[in-house]
Amino acid sequence: MEIDSRDPVQQIKDLFEIDRLQPQDRLPPERILAERLNLSRSAVRKALAVLEEEGRIWRHVGRGTFVGPRPNDEQMVLTTVTAETNPAEIMEARLVLEPKLAALAALKATIKDLDQMDIYLRRSVEAAAIPEFEHWDSLLHSAVAKASGNSMLYSLFQVVNNTRQDALWGRLKEASLTPERRKHYCRQHEEIVTALKNRDATRAEEVMQIHIETVLGHLLSLPSKKSD
Repeated sequence: MEIDSRDPVQQIKDLFEIDRLQPQDRLPPERILAERLNLSRSAVRKALAVLEEEGRIWRHVGRGTFVGPRPNDEQMVLTTVTAETNPAEIMEARLVLEPKLAALAALKATIKDLDQMDIYLRRSVEAAAIPEFEHWDSLLHSAVAKASGNSMLYSLFQVVNNTRQDALWGRLKEASLTPERRKHYCRQHEEIVTALKNRDATRAEEVMQIHIETVLGHLLSLPSKKSD
């Protein structure tokens, strides 16, 4: 789906729908938004300022821009917790959550969910740069989690997923993410989505676990079940 509006504010609002962004989901960085919408970064920055005034987005210094109104005190506690974690803890949490979420999604994902995952898969394969790949990768994992149909687990997933874009994580990811590894992750993503389409919960859980373990191995230089 193309964005035709010339109004930068409306273009970003349209992007919420195109990417099916939910409250507290993270927006792409300004540079990625400018590239996707064919706008200058100053135009994007001004549009974001308008959206923030409207309560459509909120910003956390050092962590990014998020959809929806600023969270309440309880939600901010969760944000503070994520600021005190580290990549190893994040990956441990992903290993606990995401394979089970994939298994649930194999049973509950709608055709619309699966079609959206196909879009994210294609965009991640076509991504020209690491930040762009990371954006589509994050959306794909979020789509799988949401398709689980479990709001509590999805909320926990969002807390974990939102930690993946801080500065430390970004440097570590960039250092580990070679072109060959990107291709390997895309192949694993395809296997996950295929298992979801086949309604094979056991396979979906297995492939998701292998994928997270592969990423963990690359990030922390540890052996994984499946090498590239």
